[in-house]
Amino acid sequence: MTNDAGNSEPKPKMSKARYEAELARLQIELVKMQEWLKDSDQKIVVIFEGRDAAGKGGTIKRITEPLSPRICRVVALPAPTEREQGQWYFQRYVAHLPTKGEMVILDRSWYNRGGVERVMGFCSEEEHQDFLRSCPEFERMLVRSGIKVIKYWFSVSDEEQERRFQKRLKTPTKRWKLSPMDLESRNKWVAYSKAKDAMFAHTDIKQAPWYVVRSDVKKHARINCITHMLDQIPYEDTTPEEIVLEERPAQQGYVRPPMDDQTFVPEVHGEV
Repeated sequence: MTNDAGNSEPKPKMSKARYEAELARLQIELVKMQEWLKDSDQKIVVIFEGRDAAGKGGTIKRITEPLSPRICRVVALPAPTEREQGQWYFQRYVAHLPTKGEMVILDRSWYNRGGVERVMGFCSEEEHQDFLRSCPEFERMLVRSGIKVIKYWFSVSDEEQERRFQKRLKTPTKRWKLSPMDLESRNKWVAYSKAKDAMFAHTDIKQAPWYVVRSDVKKHARINCITHMLDQIPYEDTTPEEIVLEERPAQQGYVRPPMDDQTFVPEVHGEV
């Protein structure tokens, strides 16, 4: 079994109970990080890249579950419009960068040009080479402006990717995840590997290095990635003091309108 990271012998799988306990602990830490971030001047961008079905979406979902969308935003841009195709390549991403006290998660990013656009022929060789030259300078500029850039590459083996594709075909709620582009990418494993290697060679910079997440076991990938991400952010525990709810005073002076004046959702499932 081979993947982009050259997987070593797999470790024993984490039990469901241990996974849930560790995830719950990490999500509490994520809330602490959010509270610190809300009151800080920090700006954070977290980039998630990797092959189709590598587990990026599941990890992003576990990160954002306990967080406020006002502080932690997920950006997953569609294919560029005709107007956007005529812009400076990075332009449409700049509009989604964070302000102070905000974290933006990019579910795929400007690295589309280093991966899918390169492999599928959506950009020219000249455009691809210009991206490889420009991207490091663009990210250094972001870092100099005060934005912390954290980049993750989810590495999945070809065997595990195929297993996940087959599972999506059989699961009605997951079939939408298999786009024509995904199906075409199945035949271009080597081309994607070469594109990823070139991308890493040019963009694995000191100011914004790539971190590879082995993702053949989804539970391990989620726990490892969230743990690492929290380690990259110098947050402090600013949990406010415990709130004590006083007894609510009696509510007077209100008469509810007749129930027949309101339209209720039919109770398909109600009290027995």
